[in-house]
Amino acid sequence: MSEKAKIETLLAEELPSDSRHARQLVRRQLIAEAVMAEGSLRIEDLTDRFGISLMTAHRDVDDLVSRGLFRKTRGIVSATPTSLIEASDVYRASRQGREKQQIADAALTFIEPGQAIFLDDSTTVQHMAGQLPGKVPLTAITNSLTLINTLKDIRDLTLISLGGQYYNWCNAFMGHITIQEIGRLRADTAFMSMSAILDDTAFHQSPEMVDTKRAMFDSAAKRILLADTTKFERRALHCFAALKDFDVVIVDDTMPMSALDRLRDKGVNVLVADEVKSQRA
Repeated sequence: MSEKAKIETLLAEELPSDSRHARQLVRRQLIAEAVMAEGSLRIEDLTDRFGISLMTAHRDVDDLVSRGLFRKTRGIVSATPTSLIEASDVYRASRQGREKQQIADAALTFIEPGQAIFLDDSTTVQHMAGQLPGKVPLTAITNSLTLINTLKDIRDLTLISLGGQYYNWCNAFMGHITIQEIGRLRADTAFMSMSAILDDTAFHQSPEMVDTKRAMFDSAAKRILLADTTKFERRALHCFAALKDFDVVIVDDTMPMSALDRLRDKGVNVLVADEVKSQRA
């Protein structure tokens, strides 16, 4: 399948809009994957590969470079050694869309009107946003600029935006200022996702992200992890918490039954999204 065909397929399957912005997001995600797979590419080669002009290719690459994902030198774009591509919003936005929505729908059943909830910057949590108007009155607390812009006009929803240092690659605020703000708050539930789960433990590549999510985790009465099956058996550098430390772990319906049984035998309260919705309906 050609790269242009991949763009059309992703737009049809996972993105609701065929807008210029949607196409741009998909194209940049595919460029990112291509560079990560091959290590480096000539920017001129991107024009034929993706059916774009040289100016558009440079604009796409410059955006990815600004997020700390790649280096650009003498017409060549190359991957950085940090592999932050796996954590970037460009990469995450169009991955496992069906599974993320399934998990997000299940997570919404744990919200009651009048509650205060932490929402992290993960794209799985962002899938919850569209149905939050049905849960008002509600207080939503988030460090995600994407969520702040999405939730700001919802009637009867009190939005608390967490400031701090802005990180372009995840479109969110993190760092000690953000953590201090979180520490002054207490919420009913924290909803979050992590980039990797290995040995029944959640991990993330970014230490700043781990510290920010940890502050939300510590300031909530209930902690719910949203984890599509692709997160399992992946590696990341920084340990966050054991799965059994979460009150609930919600997975999608592609999780093998053998894996579910093993986690439950180890004391992890893991729930399959579709089952959650039917049980709590």
